[in-house]
Amino acid sequence: MAPMSKVKRGAVILALACTSFLAARIRAQSAGAAGSLEFAARITPTAARPEPVRQFTFFLLRKSYADIAKDVEADDKLPSREQFIEGLKVSPELREWLKAHDILDLTIPEMDKALTPDDILRVPEFLLAYQRSNSGGVTRGIPKPRYRDADKKENPERYERQHQDYLTSLKKFISSRPETVSGIELELSGVNPQTKWAKIQGDHAKRISRLAPELAQTKYLAMKVDTDLDGRATLSGIAEGSYWISTLNLDVAAGDTHLRWDVAVTIQPGRTTRLELTNLNATDARTATP
Repeated sequence: MAPMSKVKRGAVILALACTSFLAARIRAQSAGAAGSLEFAARITPTAARPEPVRQFTFFLLRKSYADIAKDVEADDKLPSREQFIEGLKVSPELREWLKAHDILDLTIPEMDKALTPDDILRVPEFLLAYQRSNSGGVTRGIPKPRYRDADKKENPERYERQHQDYLTSLKKFISSRPETVSGIELELSGVNPQTKWAKIQGDHAKRISRLAPELAQTKYLAMKVDTDLDGRATLSGIAEGSYWISTLNLDVAAGDTHLRWDVAVTIQPGRTTRLELTNLNATDARTATP
């Protein structure tokens, strides 16, 4: 093969130099297109001075954490109140009563005020609770049933007649002695729907508290950083766009104040965005999204 001429060698060197120059320029332009974020986080307890949020992890997300949590909740919905009541293993009469009243906790002290004599006689759970709360001779004059369970098959007509007589007498007694309904809530704890409803809600909140931060960090996390002792932090090399600086579901506490941040921020190419995180743009952690 003939040796390369000086002219050709010069052309090759020039081409390589141009290529290197263009590559360097592209890298410089790419670096210049990124922006940065500087922020300071401070929390102010009631009647106290602002305190820096020291050595706390903040997350830069591509989506609001509140919206992420909503997405998780949409995939893991709580049953409606009516659906919950329909699933209860109680009498149809009690399910009907619960749907007609804004009460799920049958053990509230005001339960006796929410019940009419007809409610007590119609709903088996209420009738049994009333009978138990007035059993043992503590209530004078209360009617006693004369019908026998054996008569349901042996003599159904007599059973029905005596049963109706008892209910009629008991209704009159309850109407004339409303104080005998007081304390009925103590006998309803075994069929109280609130216990199960509270567990369903608690389990749901725990799932959201676990799944939402996981989704935020696996799908929407751009960067994360810890603040220094002055509550300041810097994030560099951020692509242009809209972000949210967030504490996820982690609380920042000082004194009696507990806060979370989920603040929108816009990153512009080649510029530094500065942000102050304070009580004013935070959310009270006690009412925040799980």
